[in-house]
Amino acid sequence: MSTRPVGSGLPVTLVFVAGLLAVFIGERILGAGTGRTVLSALGVALAVGAAAWRFTRMRSAAADRRAVEGWVLGLYGLGLVALLLYFVQSDAGAALFGGALSQKAPRLAVVLAALFPALLLCTLLPLALVEVAAAAMFRAPVMETGRVRSALYSGLGVAFVVIFAFASMFVATQADATWDLSYFRTAKPGDSTRKVIRGLNEPLQVTLFFPPANEVGEAVAQYFRDLSAESPQLLNVERLDQAVEPSRAKALGVHNNGTVVLSRGDRKEPLAVGLEIDRARGQLQRLDQEVQRRLLAVARPRRVVYFTAGHGERAESRPVPGEMARPSVAQLKELLRAQNVDVRPLGVSEGLGSEVPKDAAVVAVVGPTREFLPEELTALNEYANRGGRLWLALEPDGPDFHQVLEPLGLKYLKTPLANDQVFFRTSRQQSDRGNLGTASFSSHPSVTALSALAGQAPVAFPGAGAMDQIQPLPNGVLHDISVRAHGATFADANGNFTQDAGEMRRTWPLVVAVERPSPAGKETTRVVVMADADGLSDQLLGNLGNAYLAVDTLRWLTGEEALSGTVSTEEDVPIQHTREQDVAWFYATVFLGPALVLAVGFVKTRRRGRRAPRAAVAAGGER
Repeated sequence: MSTRPVGSGLPVTLVFVAGLLAVFIGERILGAGTGRTVLSALGVALAVGAAAWRFTRMRSAAADRRAVEGWVLGLYGLGLVALLLYFVQSDAGAALFGGALSQKAPRLAVVLAALFPALLLCTLLPLALVEVAAAAMFRAPVMETGRVRSALYSGLGVAFVVIFAFASMFVATQADATWDLSYFRTAKPGDSTRKVIRGLNEPLQVTLFFPPANEVGEAVAQYFRDLSAESPQLLNVERLDQAVEPSRAKALGVHNNGTVVLSRGDRKEPLAVGLEIDRARGQLQRLDQEVQRRLLAVARPRRVVYFTAGHGERAESRPVPGEMARPSVAQLKELLRAQNVDVRPLGVSEGLGSEVPKDAAVVAVVGPTREFLPEELTALNEYANRGGRLWLALEPDGPDFHQVLEPLGLKYLKTPLANDQVFFRTSRQQSDRGNLGTASFSSHPSVTALSALAGQAPVAFPGAGAMDQIQPLPNGVLHDISVRAHGATFADANGNFTQDAGEMRRTWPLVVAVERPSPAGKETTRVVVMADADGLSDQLLGNLGNAYLAVDTLRWLTGEEALSGTVSTEEDVPIQHTREQDVAWFYATVFLGPALVLAVGFVKTRRRGRRAPRAAVAAGGER
């Protein structure tokens, strides 16, 4: 056996790789015919010939190079095994065994189909690194096998990582499981939306218009897959490509992909989402809200809510000349419209002086500042007596509505409430004590979501007035104090925002739900009385607790409390700092951060300076 160097083995490896490449071109690119047979046979011959050539080199190699040649030969063998597995599960194997392996042993065919590329990867990656490491030393008298071994292990390690990643993806795909670990997420079906689906009594069609393999389409489809589990018989979800099904898209009023249509009979509600994920992020984060809005429009009857006008009530426009500017209720009305509600004004010109319209689902009185005419109060009382639904949001500087409240067992004292322990600080004045906040809710259906969220969604009432129950309650009247003030709240009779003698602390009612039986054949009278109208204004409706209070109040008044619940949203929540926090961040970034950097640099410099003399002494050998 010779011990002379045998030169670089890179040409042999190139022949081996060329053989594999020829097989790939023949099998995957040509796919059929003589060219495939010739290239595949040539590729196999080159690969086998290169392996034989490598074996010869190993036998004639020096002792230090023989180990390297053996490792390379082993990699060649692994590649040949991969080729063998490929041909076994291909049509060549079918011709050899008299039938396709995928039919005779489907599981084995899947295993071989996954195994041969894994073996090829374990061959080619380490082979490339080993050849590079060995080529750098082929002229050296003695080869450093340790470097080559490290290259071999590195290649195998990378190959194993890639194989593990692909295997994990394959298993996740087969399990149909999705983990979204990014900041952006598509909203999931909320509790309220699921209740709407569970309450369906007729089929509802949802048609998704997205092209295949579209990322936005997959996110929307996943949302409706989760939702359809609530009522698989009545919620039909279908995905179409507008380019492939133009006639069906036209029938639903859709002209482009990226649209969702909810339909029942002749009623159709489109929702444009888009096709590009970057542009559709906002829609996907609010998807549950948008879908619920259209679900209610399609699946539920439209109701009419009248807002009284002409008495200084909160409006959705600028105040009339001569009136004090107060926060409007434009967002409240928009929120109600999103619940499939038709919002209309109700004043003397609309008939309030004689009778509340028959189609009124709810009559809302929000923050009046002037007294109602006796005829108007009579119309409201008659409406309530025949099973009507009233929503009264009063203010200390407005009428006390005793003609309407006394038959319901309530009285509005018009005395402002204050709390010197728990309140919202807005102006840093003593008057901030009138900004009440509470998370004390009952289990009444008009506060279902608030009860579920508990302290996560407090409700704010800036400027609430004292309200009390009349004992004993009138016959048949039932009260539920759905929202209570904090126990340290007191009726501030003199308006100095400080508890004085006689101003007792107690959990004052802030929202009271009243039920009273109606004559036979009529619905039960339902009334919600709020001690403050500011809680429904644009100023506070952005607060989660106030928004849920408004929506659940509407649902209870209209008899749809079964739909009450939370809505899912993934919208970004802005980070808001107090003035003290802003000051702290300013000084921390301007002074504290640079000071820490300077301190660390000073310490490092001092330590380096102390070590230098000892090193010089040791080098000089004086000690």
